[in-house]
Amino acid sequence: MKKILIIGIGAGDPDFVTLQAAKALNTVDVFFMMEKGSSKDAMVELRREICRRYCRDKAYRVIEEQSPPRDTRPADYNACVEDLNRAKQERFERMIADNLADGQIGAVLAWGDPSIYDSSIRNIEAIATRQGLEYEVIPGISAVQVLAARHRITLNTVGQPVEITTGRRLSEGWPAGVDSVVVMLDGIEAYRRFADQDIDIYWGAYLGTENEILIAGRLKDVSDEIHRVRTAARERHGWIMDTYLMRRR
Repeated sequence: MKKILIIGIGAGDPDFVTLQAAKALNTVDVFFMMEKGSSKDAMVELRREICRRYCRDKAYRVIEEQSPPRDTRPADYNACVEDLNRAKQERFERMIADNLADGQIGAVLAWGDPSIYDSSIRNIEAIATRQGLEYEVIPGISAVQVLAARHRITLNTVGQPVEITTGRRLSEGWPAGVDSVVVMLDGIEAYRRFADQDIDIYWGAYLGTENEILIAGRLKDVSDEIHRVRTAARERHGWIMDTYLMRRR
C-alpha cells in the first residue's frame, strides 16, 4: 500500500522543523509540491531547503506542479474554496498515481501546522478514500505560535478563551464572548475597522523568515503604520503572509 505523510514544517524557519518531522522526512521516497507562481517561489525553495537539510538517510525525488489558480475576490467564498480543493485533489491524485509505487512513502509539506487554515488534510483524506492510501499527519509549529513567541505574549488572558478567525469573518464584527482574537488570511486588513476602539494589536509578517516584520501597540496608534508597512512589503516581495492578535483592554 502507498502511504502519504502530511508534515507540518513550521512557519518559515527550517529550525522550526520538529524532531518528529525530521524523522518522518528521512522516510520519504517522493515529495509532492504545488508551486504558486514566481512571487511565492521563496516558499517552495524553503521546502526544498528543508528536504536538503533533513533528508540525509535515503534518496528521494521531488515532484512539482503548478497550483490551480484561485479567484481572489469570489462572490461565494466557500464555493470558491471547494472548487480550488477539488482541482488540487485532481492534481495530487494524478501526481501520486504516476510517481509513487506500492510500498513507497510520499509526503506533502504543510506550511506551519496542517491543522490550522490549511487544506492538506482534507485533500489527502479525499484522495486516500478513492485510492486506498494510508496517510498520517505530523504536527508543526504554526504562525500563531511564532507570533506569540516573537511578541512574548500569551494568546489568551487568564481563564479566558481565544478565537482564531479570518479577516473576512472579522470584518463582519468582533466575535462574541472573547476578548482575544487571532486573525489569519486577512487580505482586507479588517483590523482597521476597530482602530477607534481600545484594543491592543500584535502583528507579524513573514514570521520565521529573514524578512520578518513585527509591530505592536494600541491599535489606534499603530493601525496606519501597519497599513503602510504591510503595503510596502507586499509591493517589495510580491506577496505577504501575516497574522495578528487583537485584545480588548
